[in-house]
Amino acid sequence: MPKPRRLLALDSAGAACSAAVWAGGALSARRFEAMARGQSERLLPMIEDVMAEAGLDYAALDAIAVTRGPGGFTGVRIGLATARGLALACAAPLIGITNFEAVVSGVAAAEAEGRAILAVLESKRHEVYLQAFDARRKPLTQPCLIAPEDAAAALPPGPLLLVGDAQSRLRDALSDRDCRVSRAPGLSDAALIAALAASRPLPPAEALPPAPLYLRAPDVTPPASVVKRDSA
Repeated sequence: MPKPRRLLALDSAGAACSAAVWAGGALSARRFEAMARGQSERLLPMIEDVMAEAGLDYAALDAIAVTRGPGGFTGVRIGLATARGLALACAAPLIGITNFEAVVSGVAAAEAEGRAILAVLESKRHEVYLQAFDARRKPLTQPCLIAPEDAAAALPPGPLLLVGDAQSRLRDALSDRDCRVSRAPGLSDAALIAALAASRPLPPAEALPPAPLYLRAPDVTPPASVVKRDSA
């Protein structure tokens, strides 16, 4: 299958919001803001900005790439819904990238040599989102949600390299391991997502849209009226 030459990438799943355009074998435009909330207001203006800076019409896009989690439920849904809407309007395929893959792709080859890379992402709970990769960015474990004190038993042997916005929460639990912290940014970035998507074949026409990767159940608070009826 051919690879996309011109694509729009976006991310709103974690503690940032970003959009980027890849064209002509390189990054053409990028917007990035770290933010705990507010992605729904910033994502579309960012997309409009990068498309204008790149000088591309939406009809010229070969694909749209988007992170599918894990991360905040609202952020994951916003990103996927926006990407699906644009893909339908542009008749372009969707390429899904996990936030683990995005963060790990920012690690320099020299840092990763001889080490397993641990992508450790914030869940805003006691647990962290975790997945291990080898130095060539191939997955060694399945994505999981795990307590830091339980992580050591689930990791591959040998030297480790930590990356991600929750890596500091795992260091104490791995004090008996040969463990280093990467200098790579700990947040997903549409620029990284664009480069990853540009290296992958276009999905076939019959492919299903990317599914969200949540790893934990949503927090649901029943309405007060329901609580009152149940306790009556």
